Amino acid sequence: MTLSGEVALVTGASRGIGRSIAVALAKAGAEVIVNYVHSADKAKAVCDEIAAEGGRAMPLQFDVSKPEDIKTAVDTVLKDGKSISILVNNSGITRDGLSMRYSAEDWDSVLDTNLRGAFFTCQALMRSMTKARKGAIVNVSSIVGIMGNPGQAAYCASKAGLIGMTKSLAKELAPRNIRVNAVAPGYIETEMTDKLTEDQRQAMLKYIPLGRVAKPEEVAHAVVFLASPEASYITGQTLIVDGGMGM
Repeated sequence: MTLSGEVALVTGASRGIGRSIAVALAKAGAEVIVNYVHSADKAKAVCDEIAAEGGRAMPLQFDVSKPEDIKTAVDTVLKDGKSISILVNNSGITRDGLSMRYSAEDWDSVLDTNLRGAFFTCQALMRSMTKARKGAIVNVSSIVGIMGNPGQAAYCASKAGLIGMTKSLAKELAPRNIRVNAVAPGYIETEMTDKLTEDQRQAMLKYIPLGRVAKPEEVAHAVVFLASPEASYITGQTLIVDGGMGM
């Protein structure tokens, strides 16, 4: 799968799954714009890692929960002559808690970042992608957006909303040769799973037929595929990367 000549914007790309997606896109030949909010040093480290492998990358700071910040940042890139043809909406947060005690502030924070932010980042690029009659958007959802999970009502709602948004945008943008898909990861080796006790990890693995958690790179490979010409006839779909957990 080659993405030579493409420019990709990955939100939340300074660590975790986003970092792996940025690196994988660069290895496939794309120039990558590494979005971050606060972690400038980590974003620079991702760019340096990509450059060390012969790729091209640049950091770009903006907060996806603020539509005006998104538009300003994206417009700056476009005015510099870059034509962004791939967008990966990866930014996400969670504020776990039982629904009966959940605050409106936490609800809004999760939905603003995970769902509202993804929509307005898509919107910021729609005009340029439409003009170019070319584009691939991949939204990073989650298996819990399909299955649900106790204590994560807001997070699950945001990830389920991404799947619905993916289908709607796919239908709107298909006539302009812009494809919109999603990936739905299961449990991934991240800072969160590193904090689990061995008993907690074993309890979790009982629900995964493949018997292990995924590496971030395994999600990244799925994203690269959906962004690539090899997926040119795929749109409006959600590719589940969960080791069979949701079966």
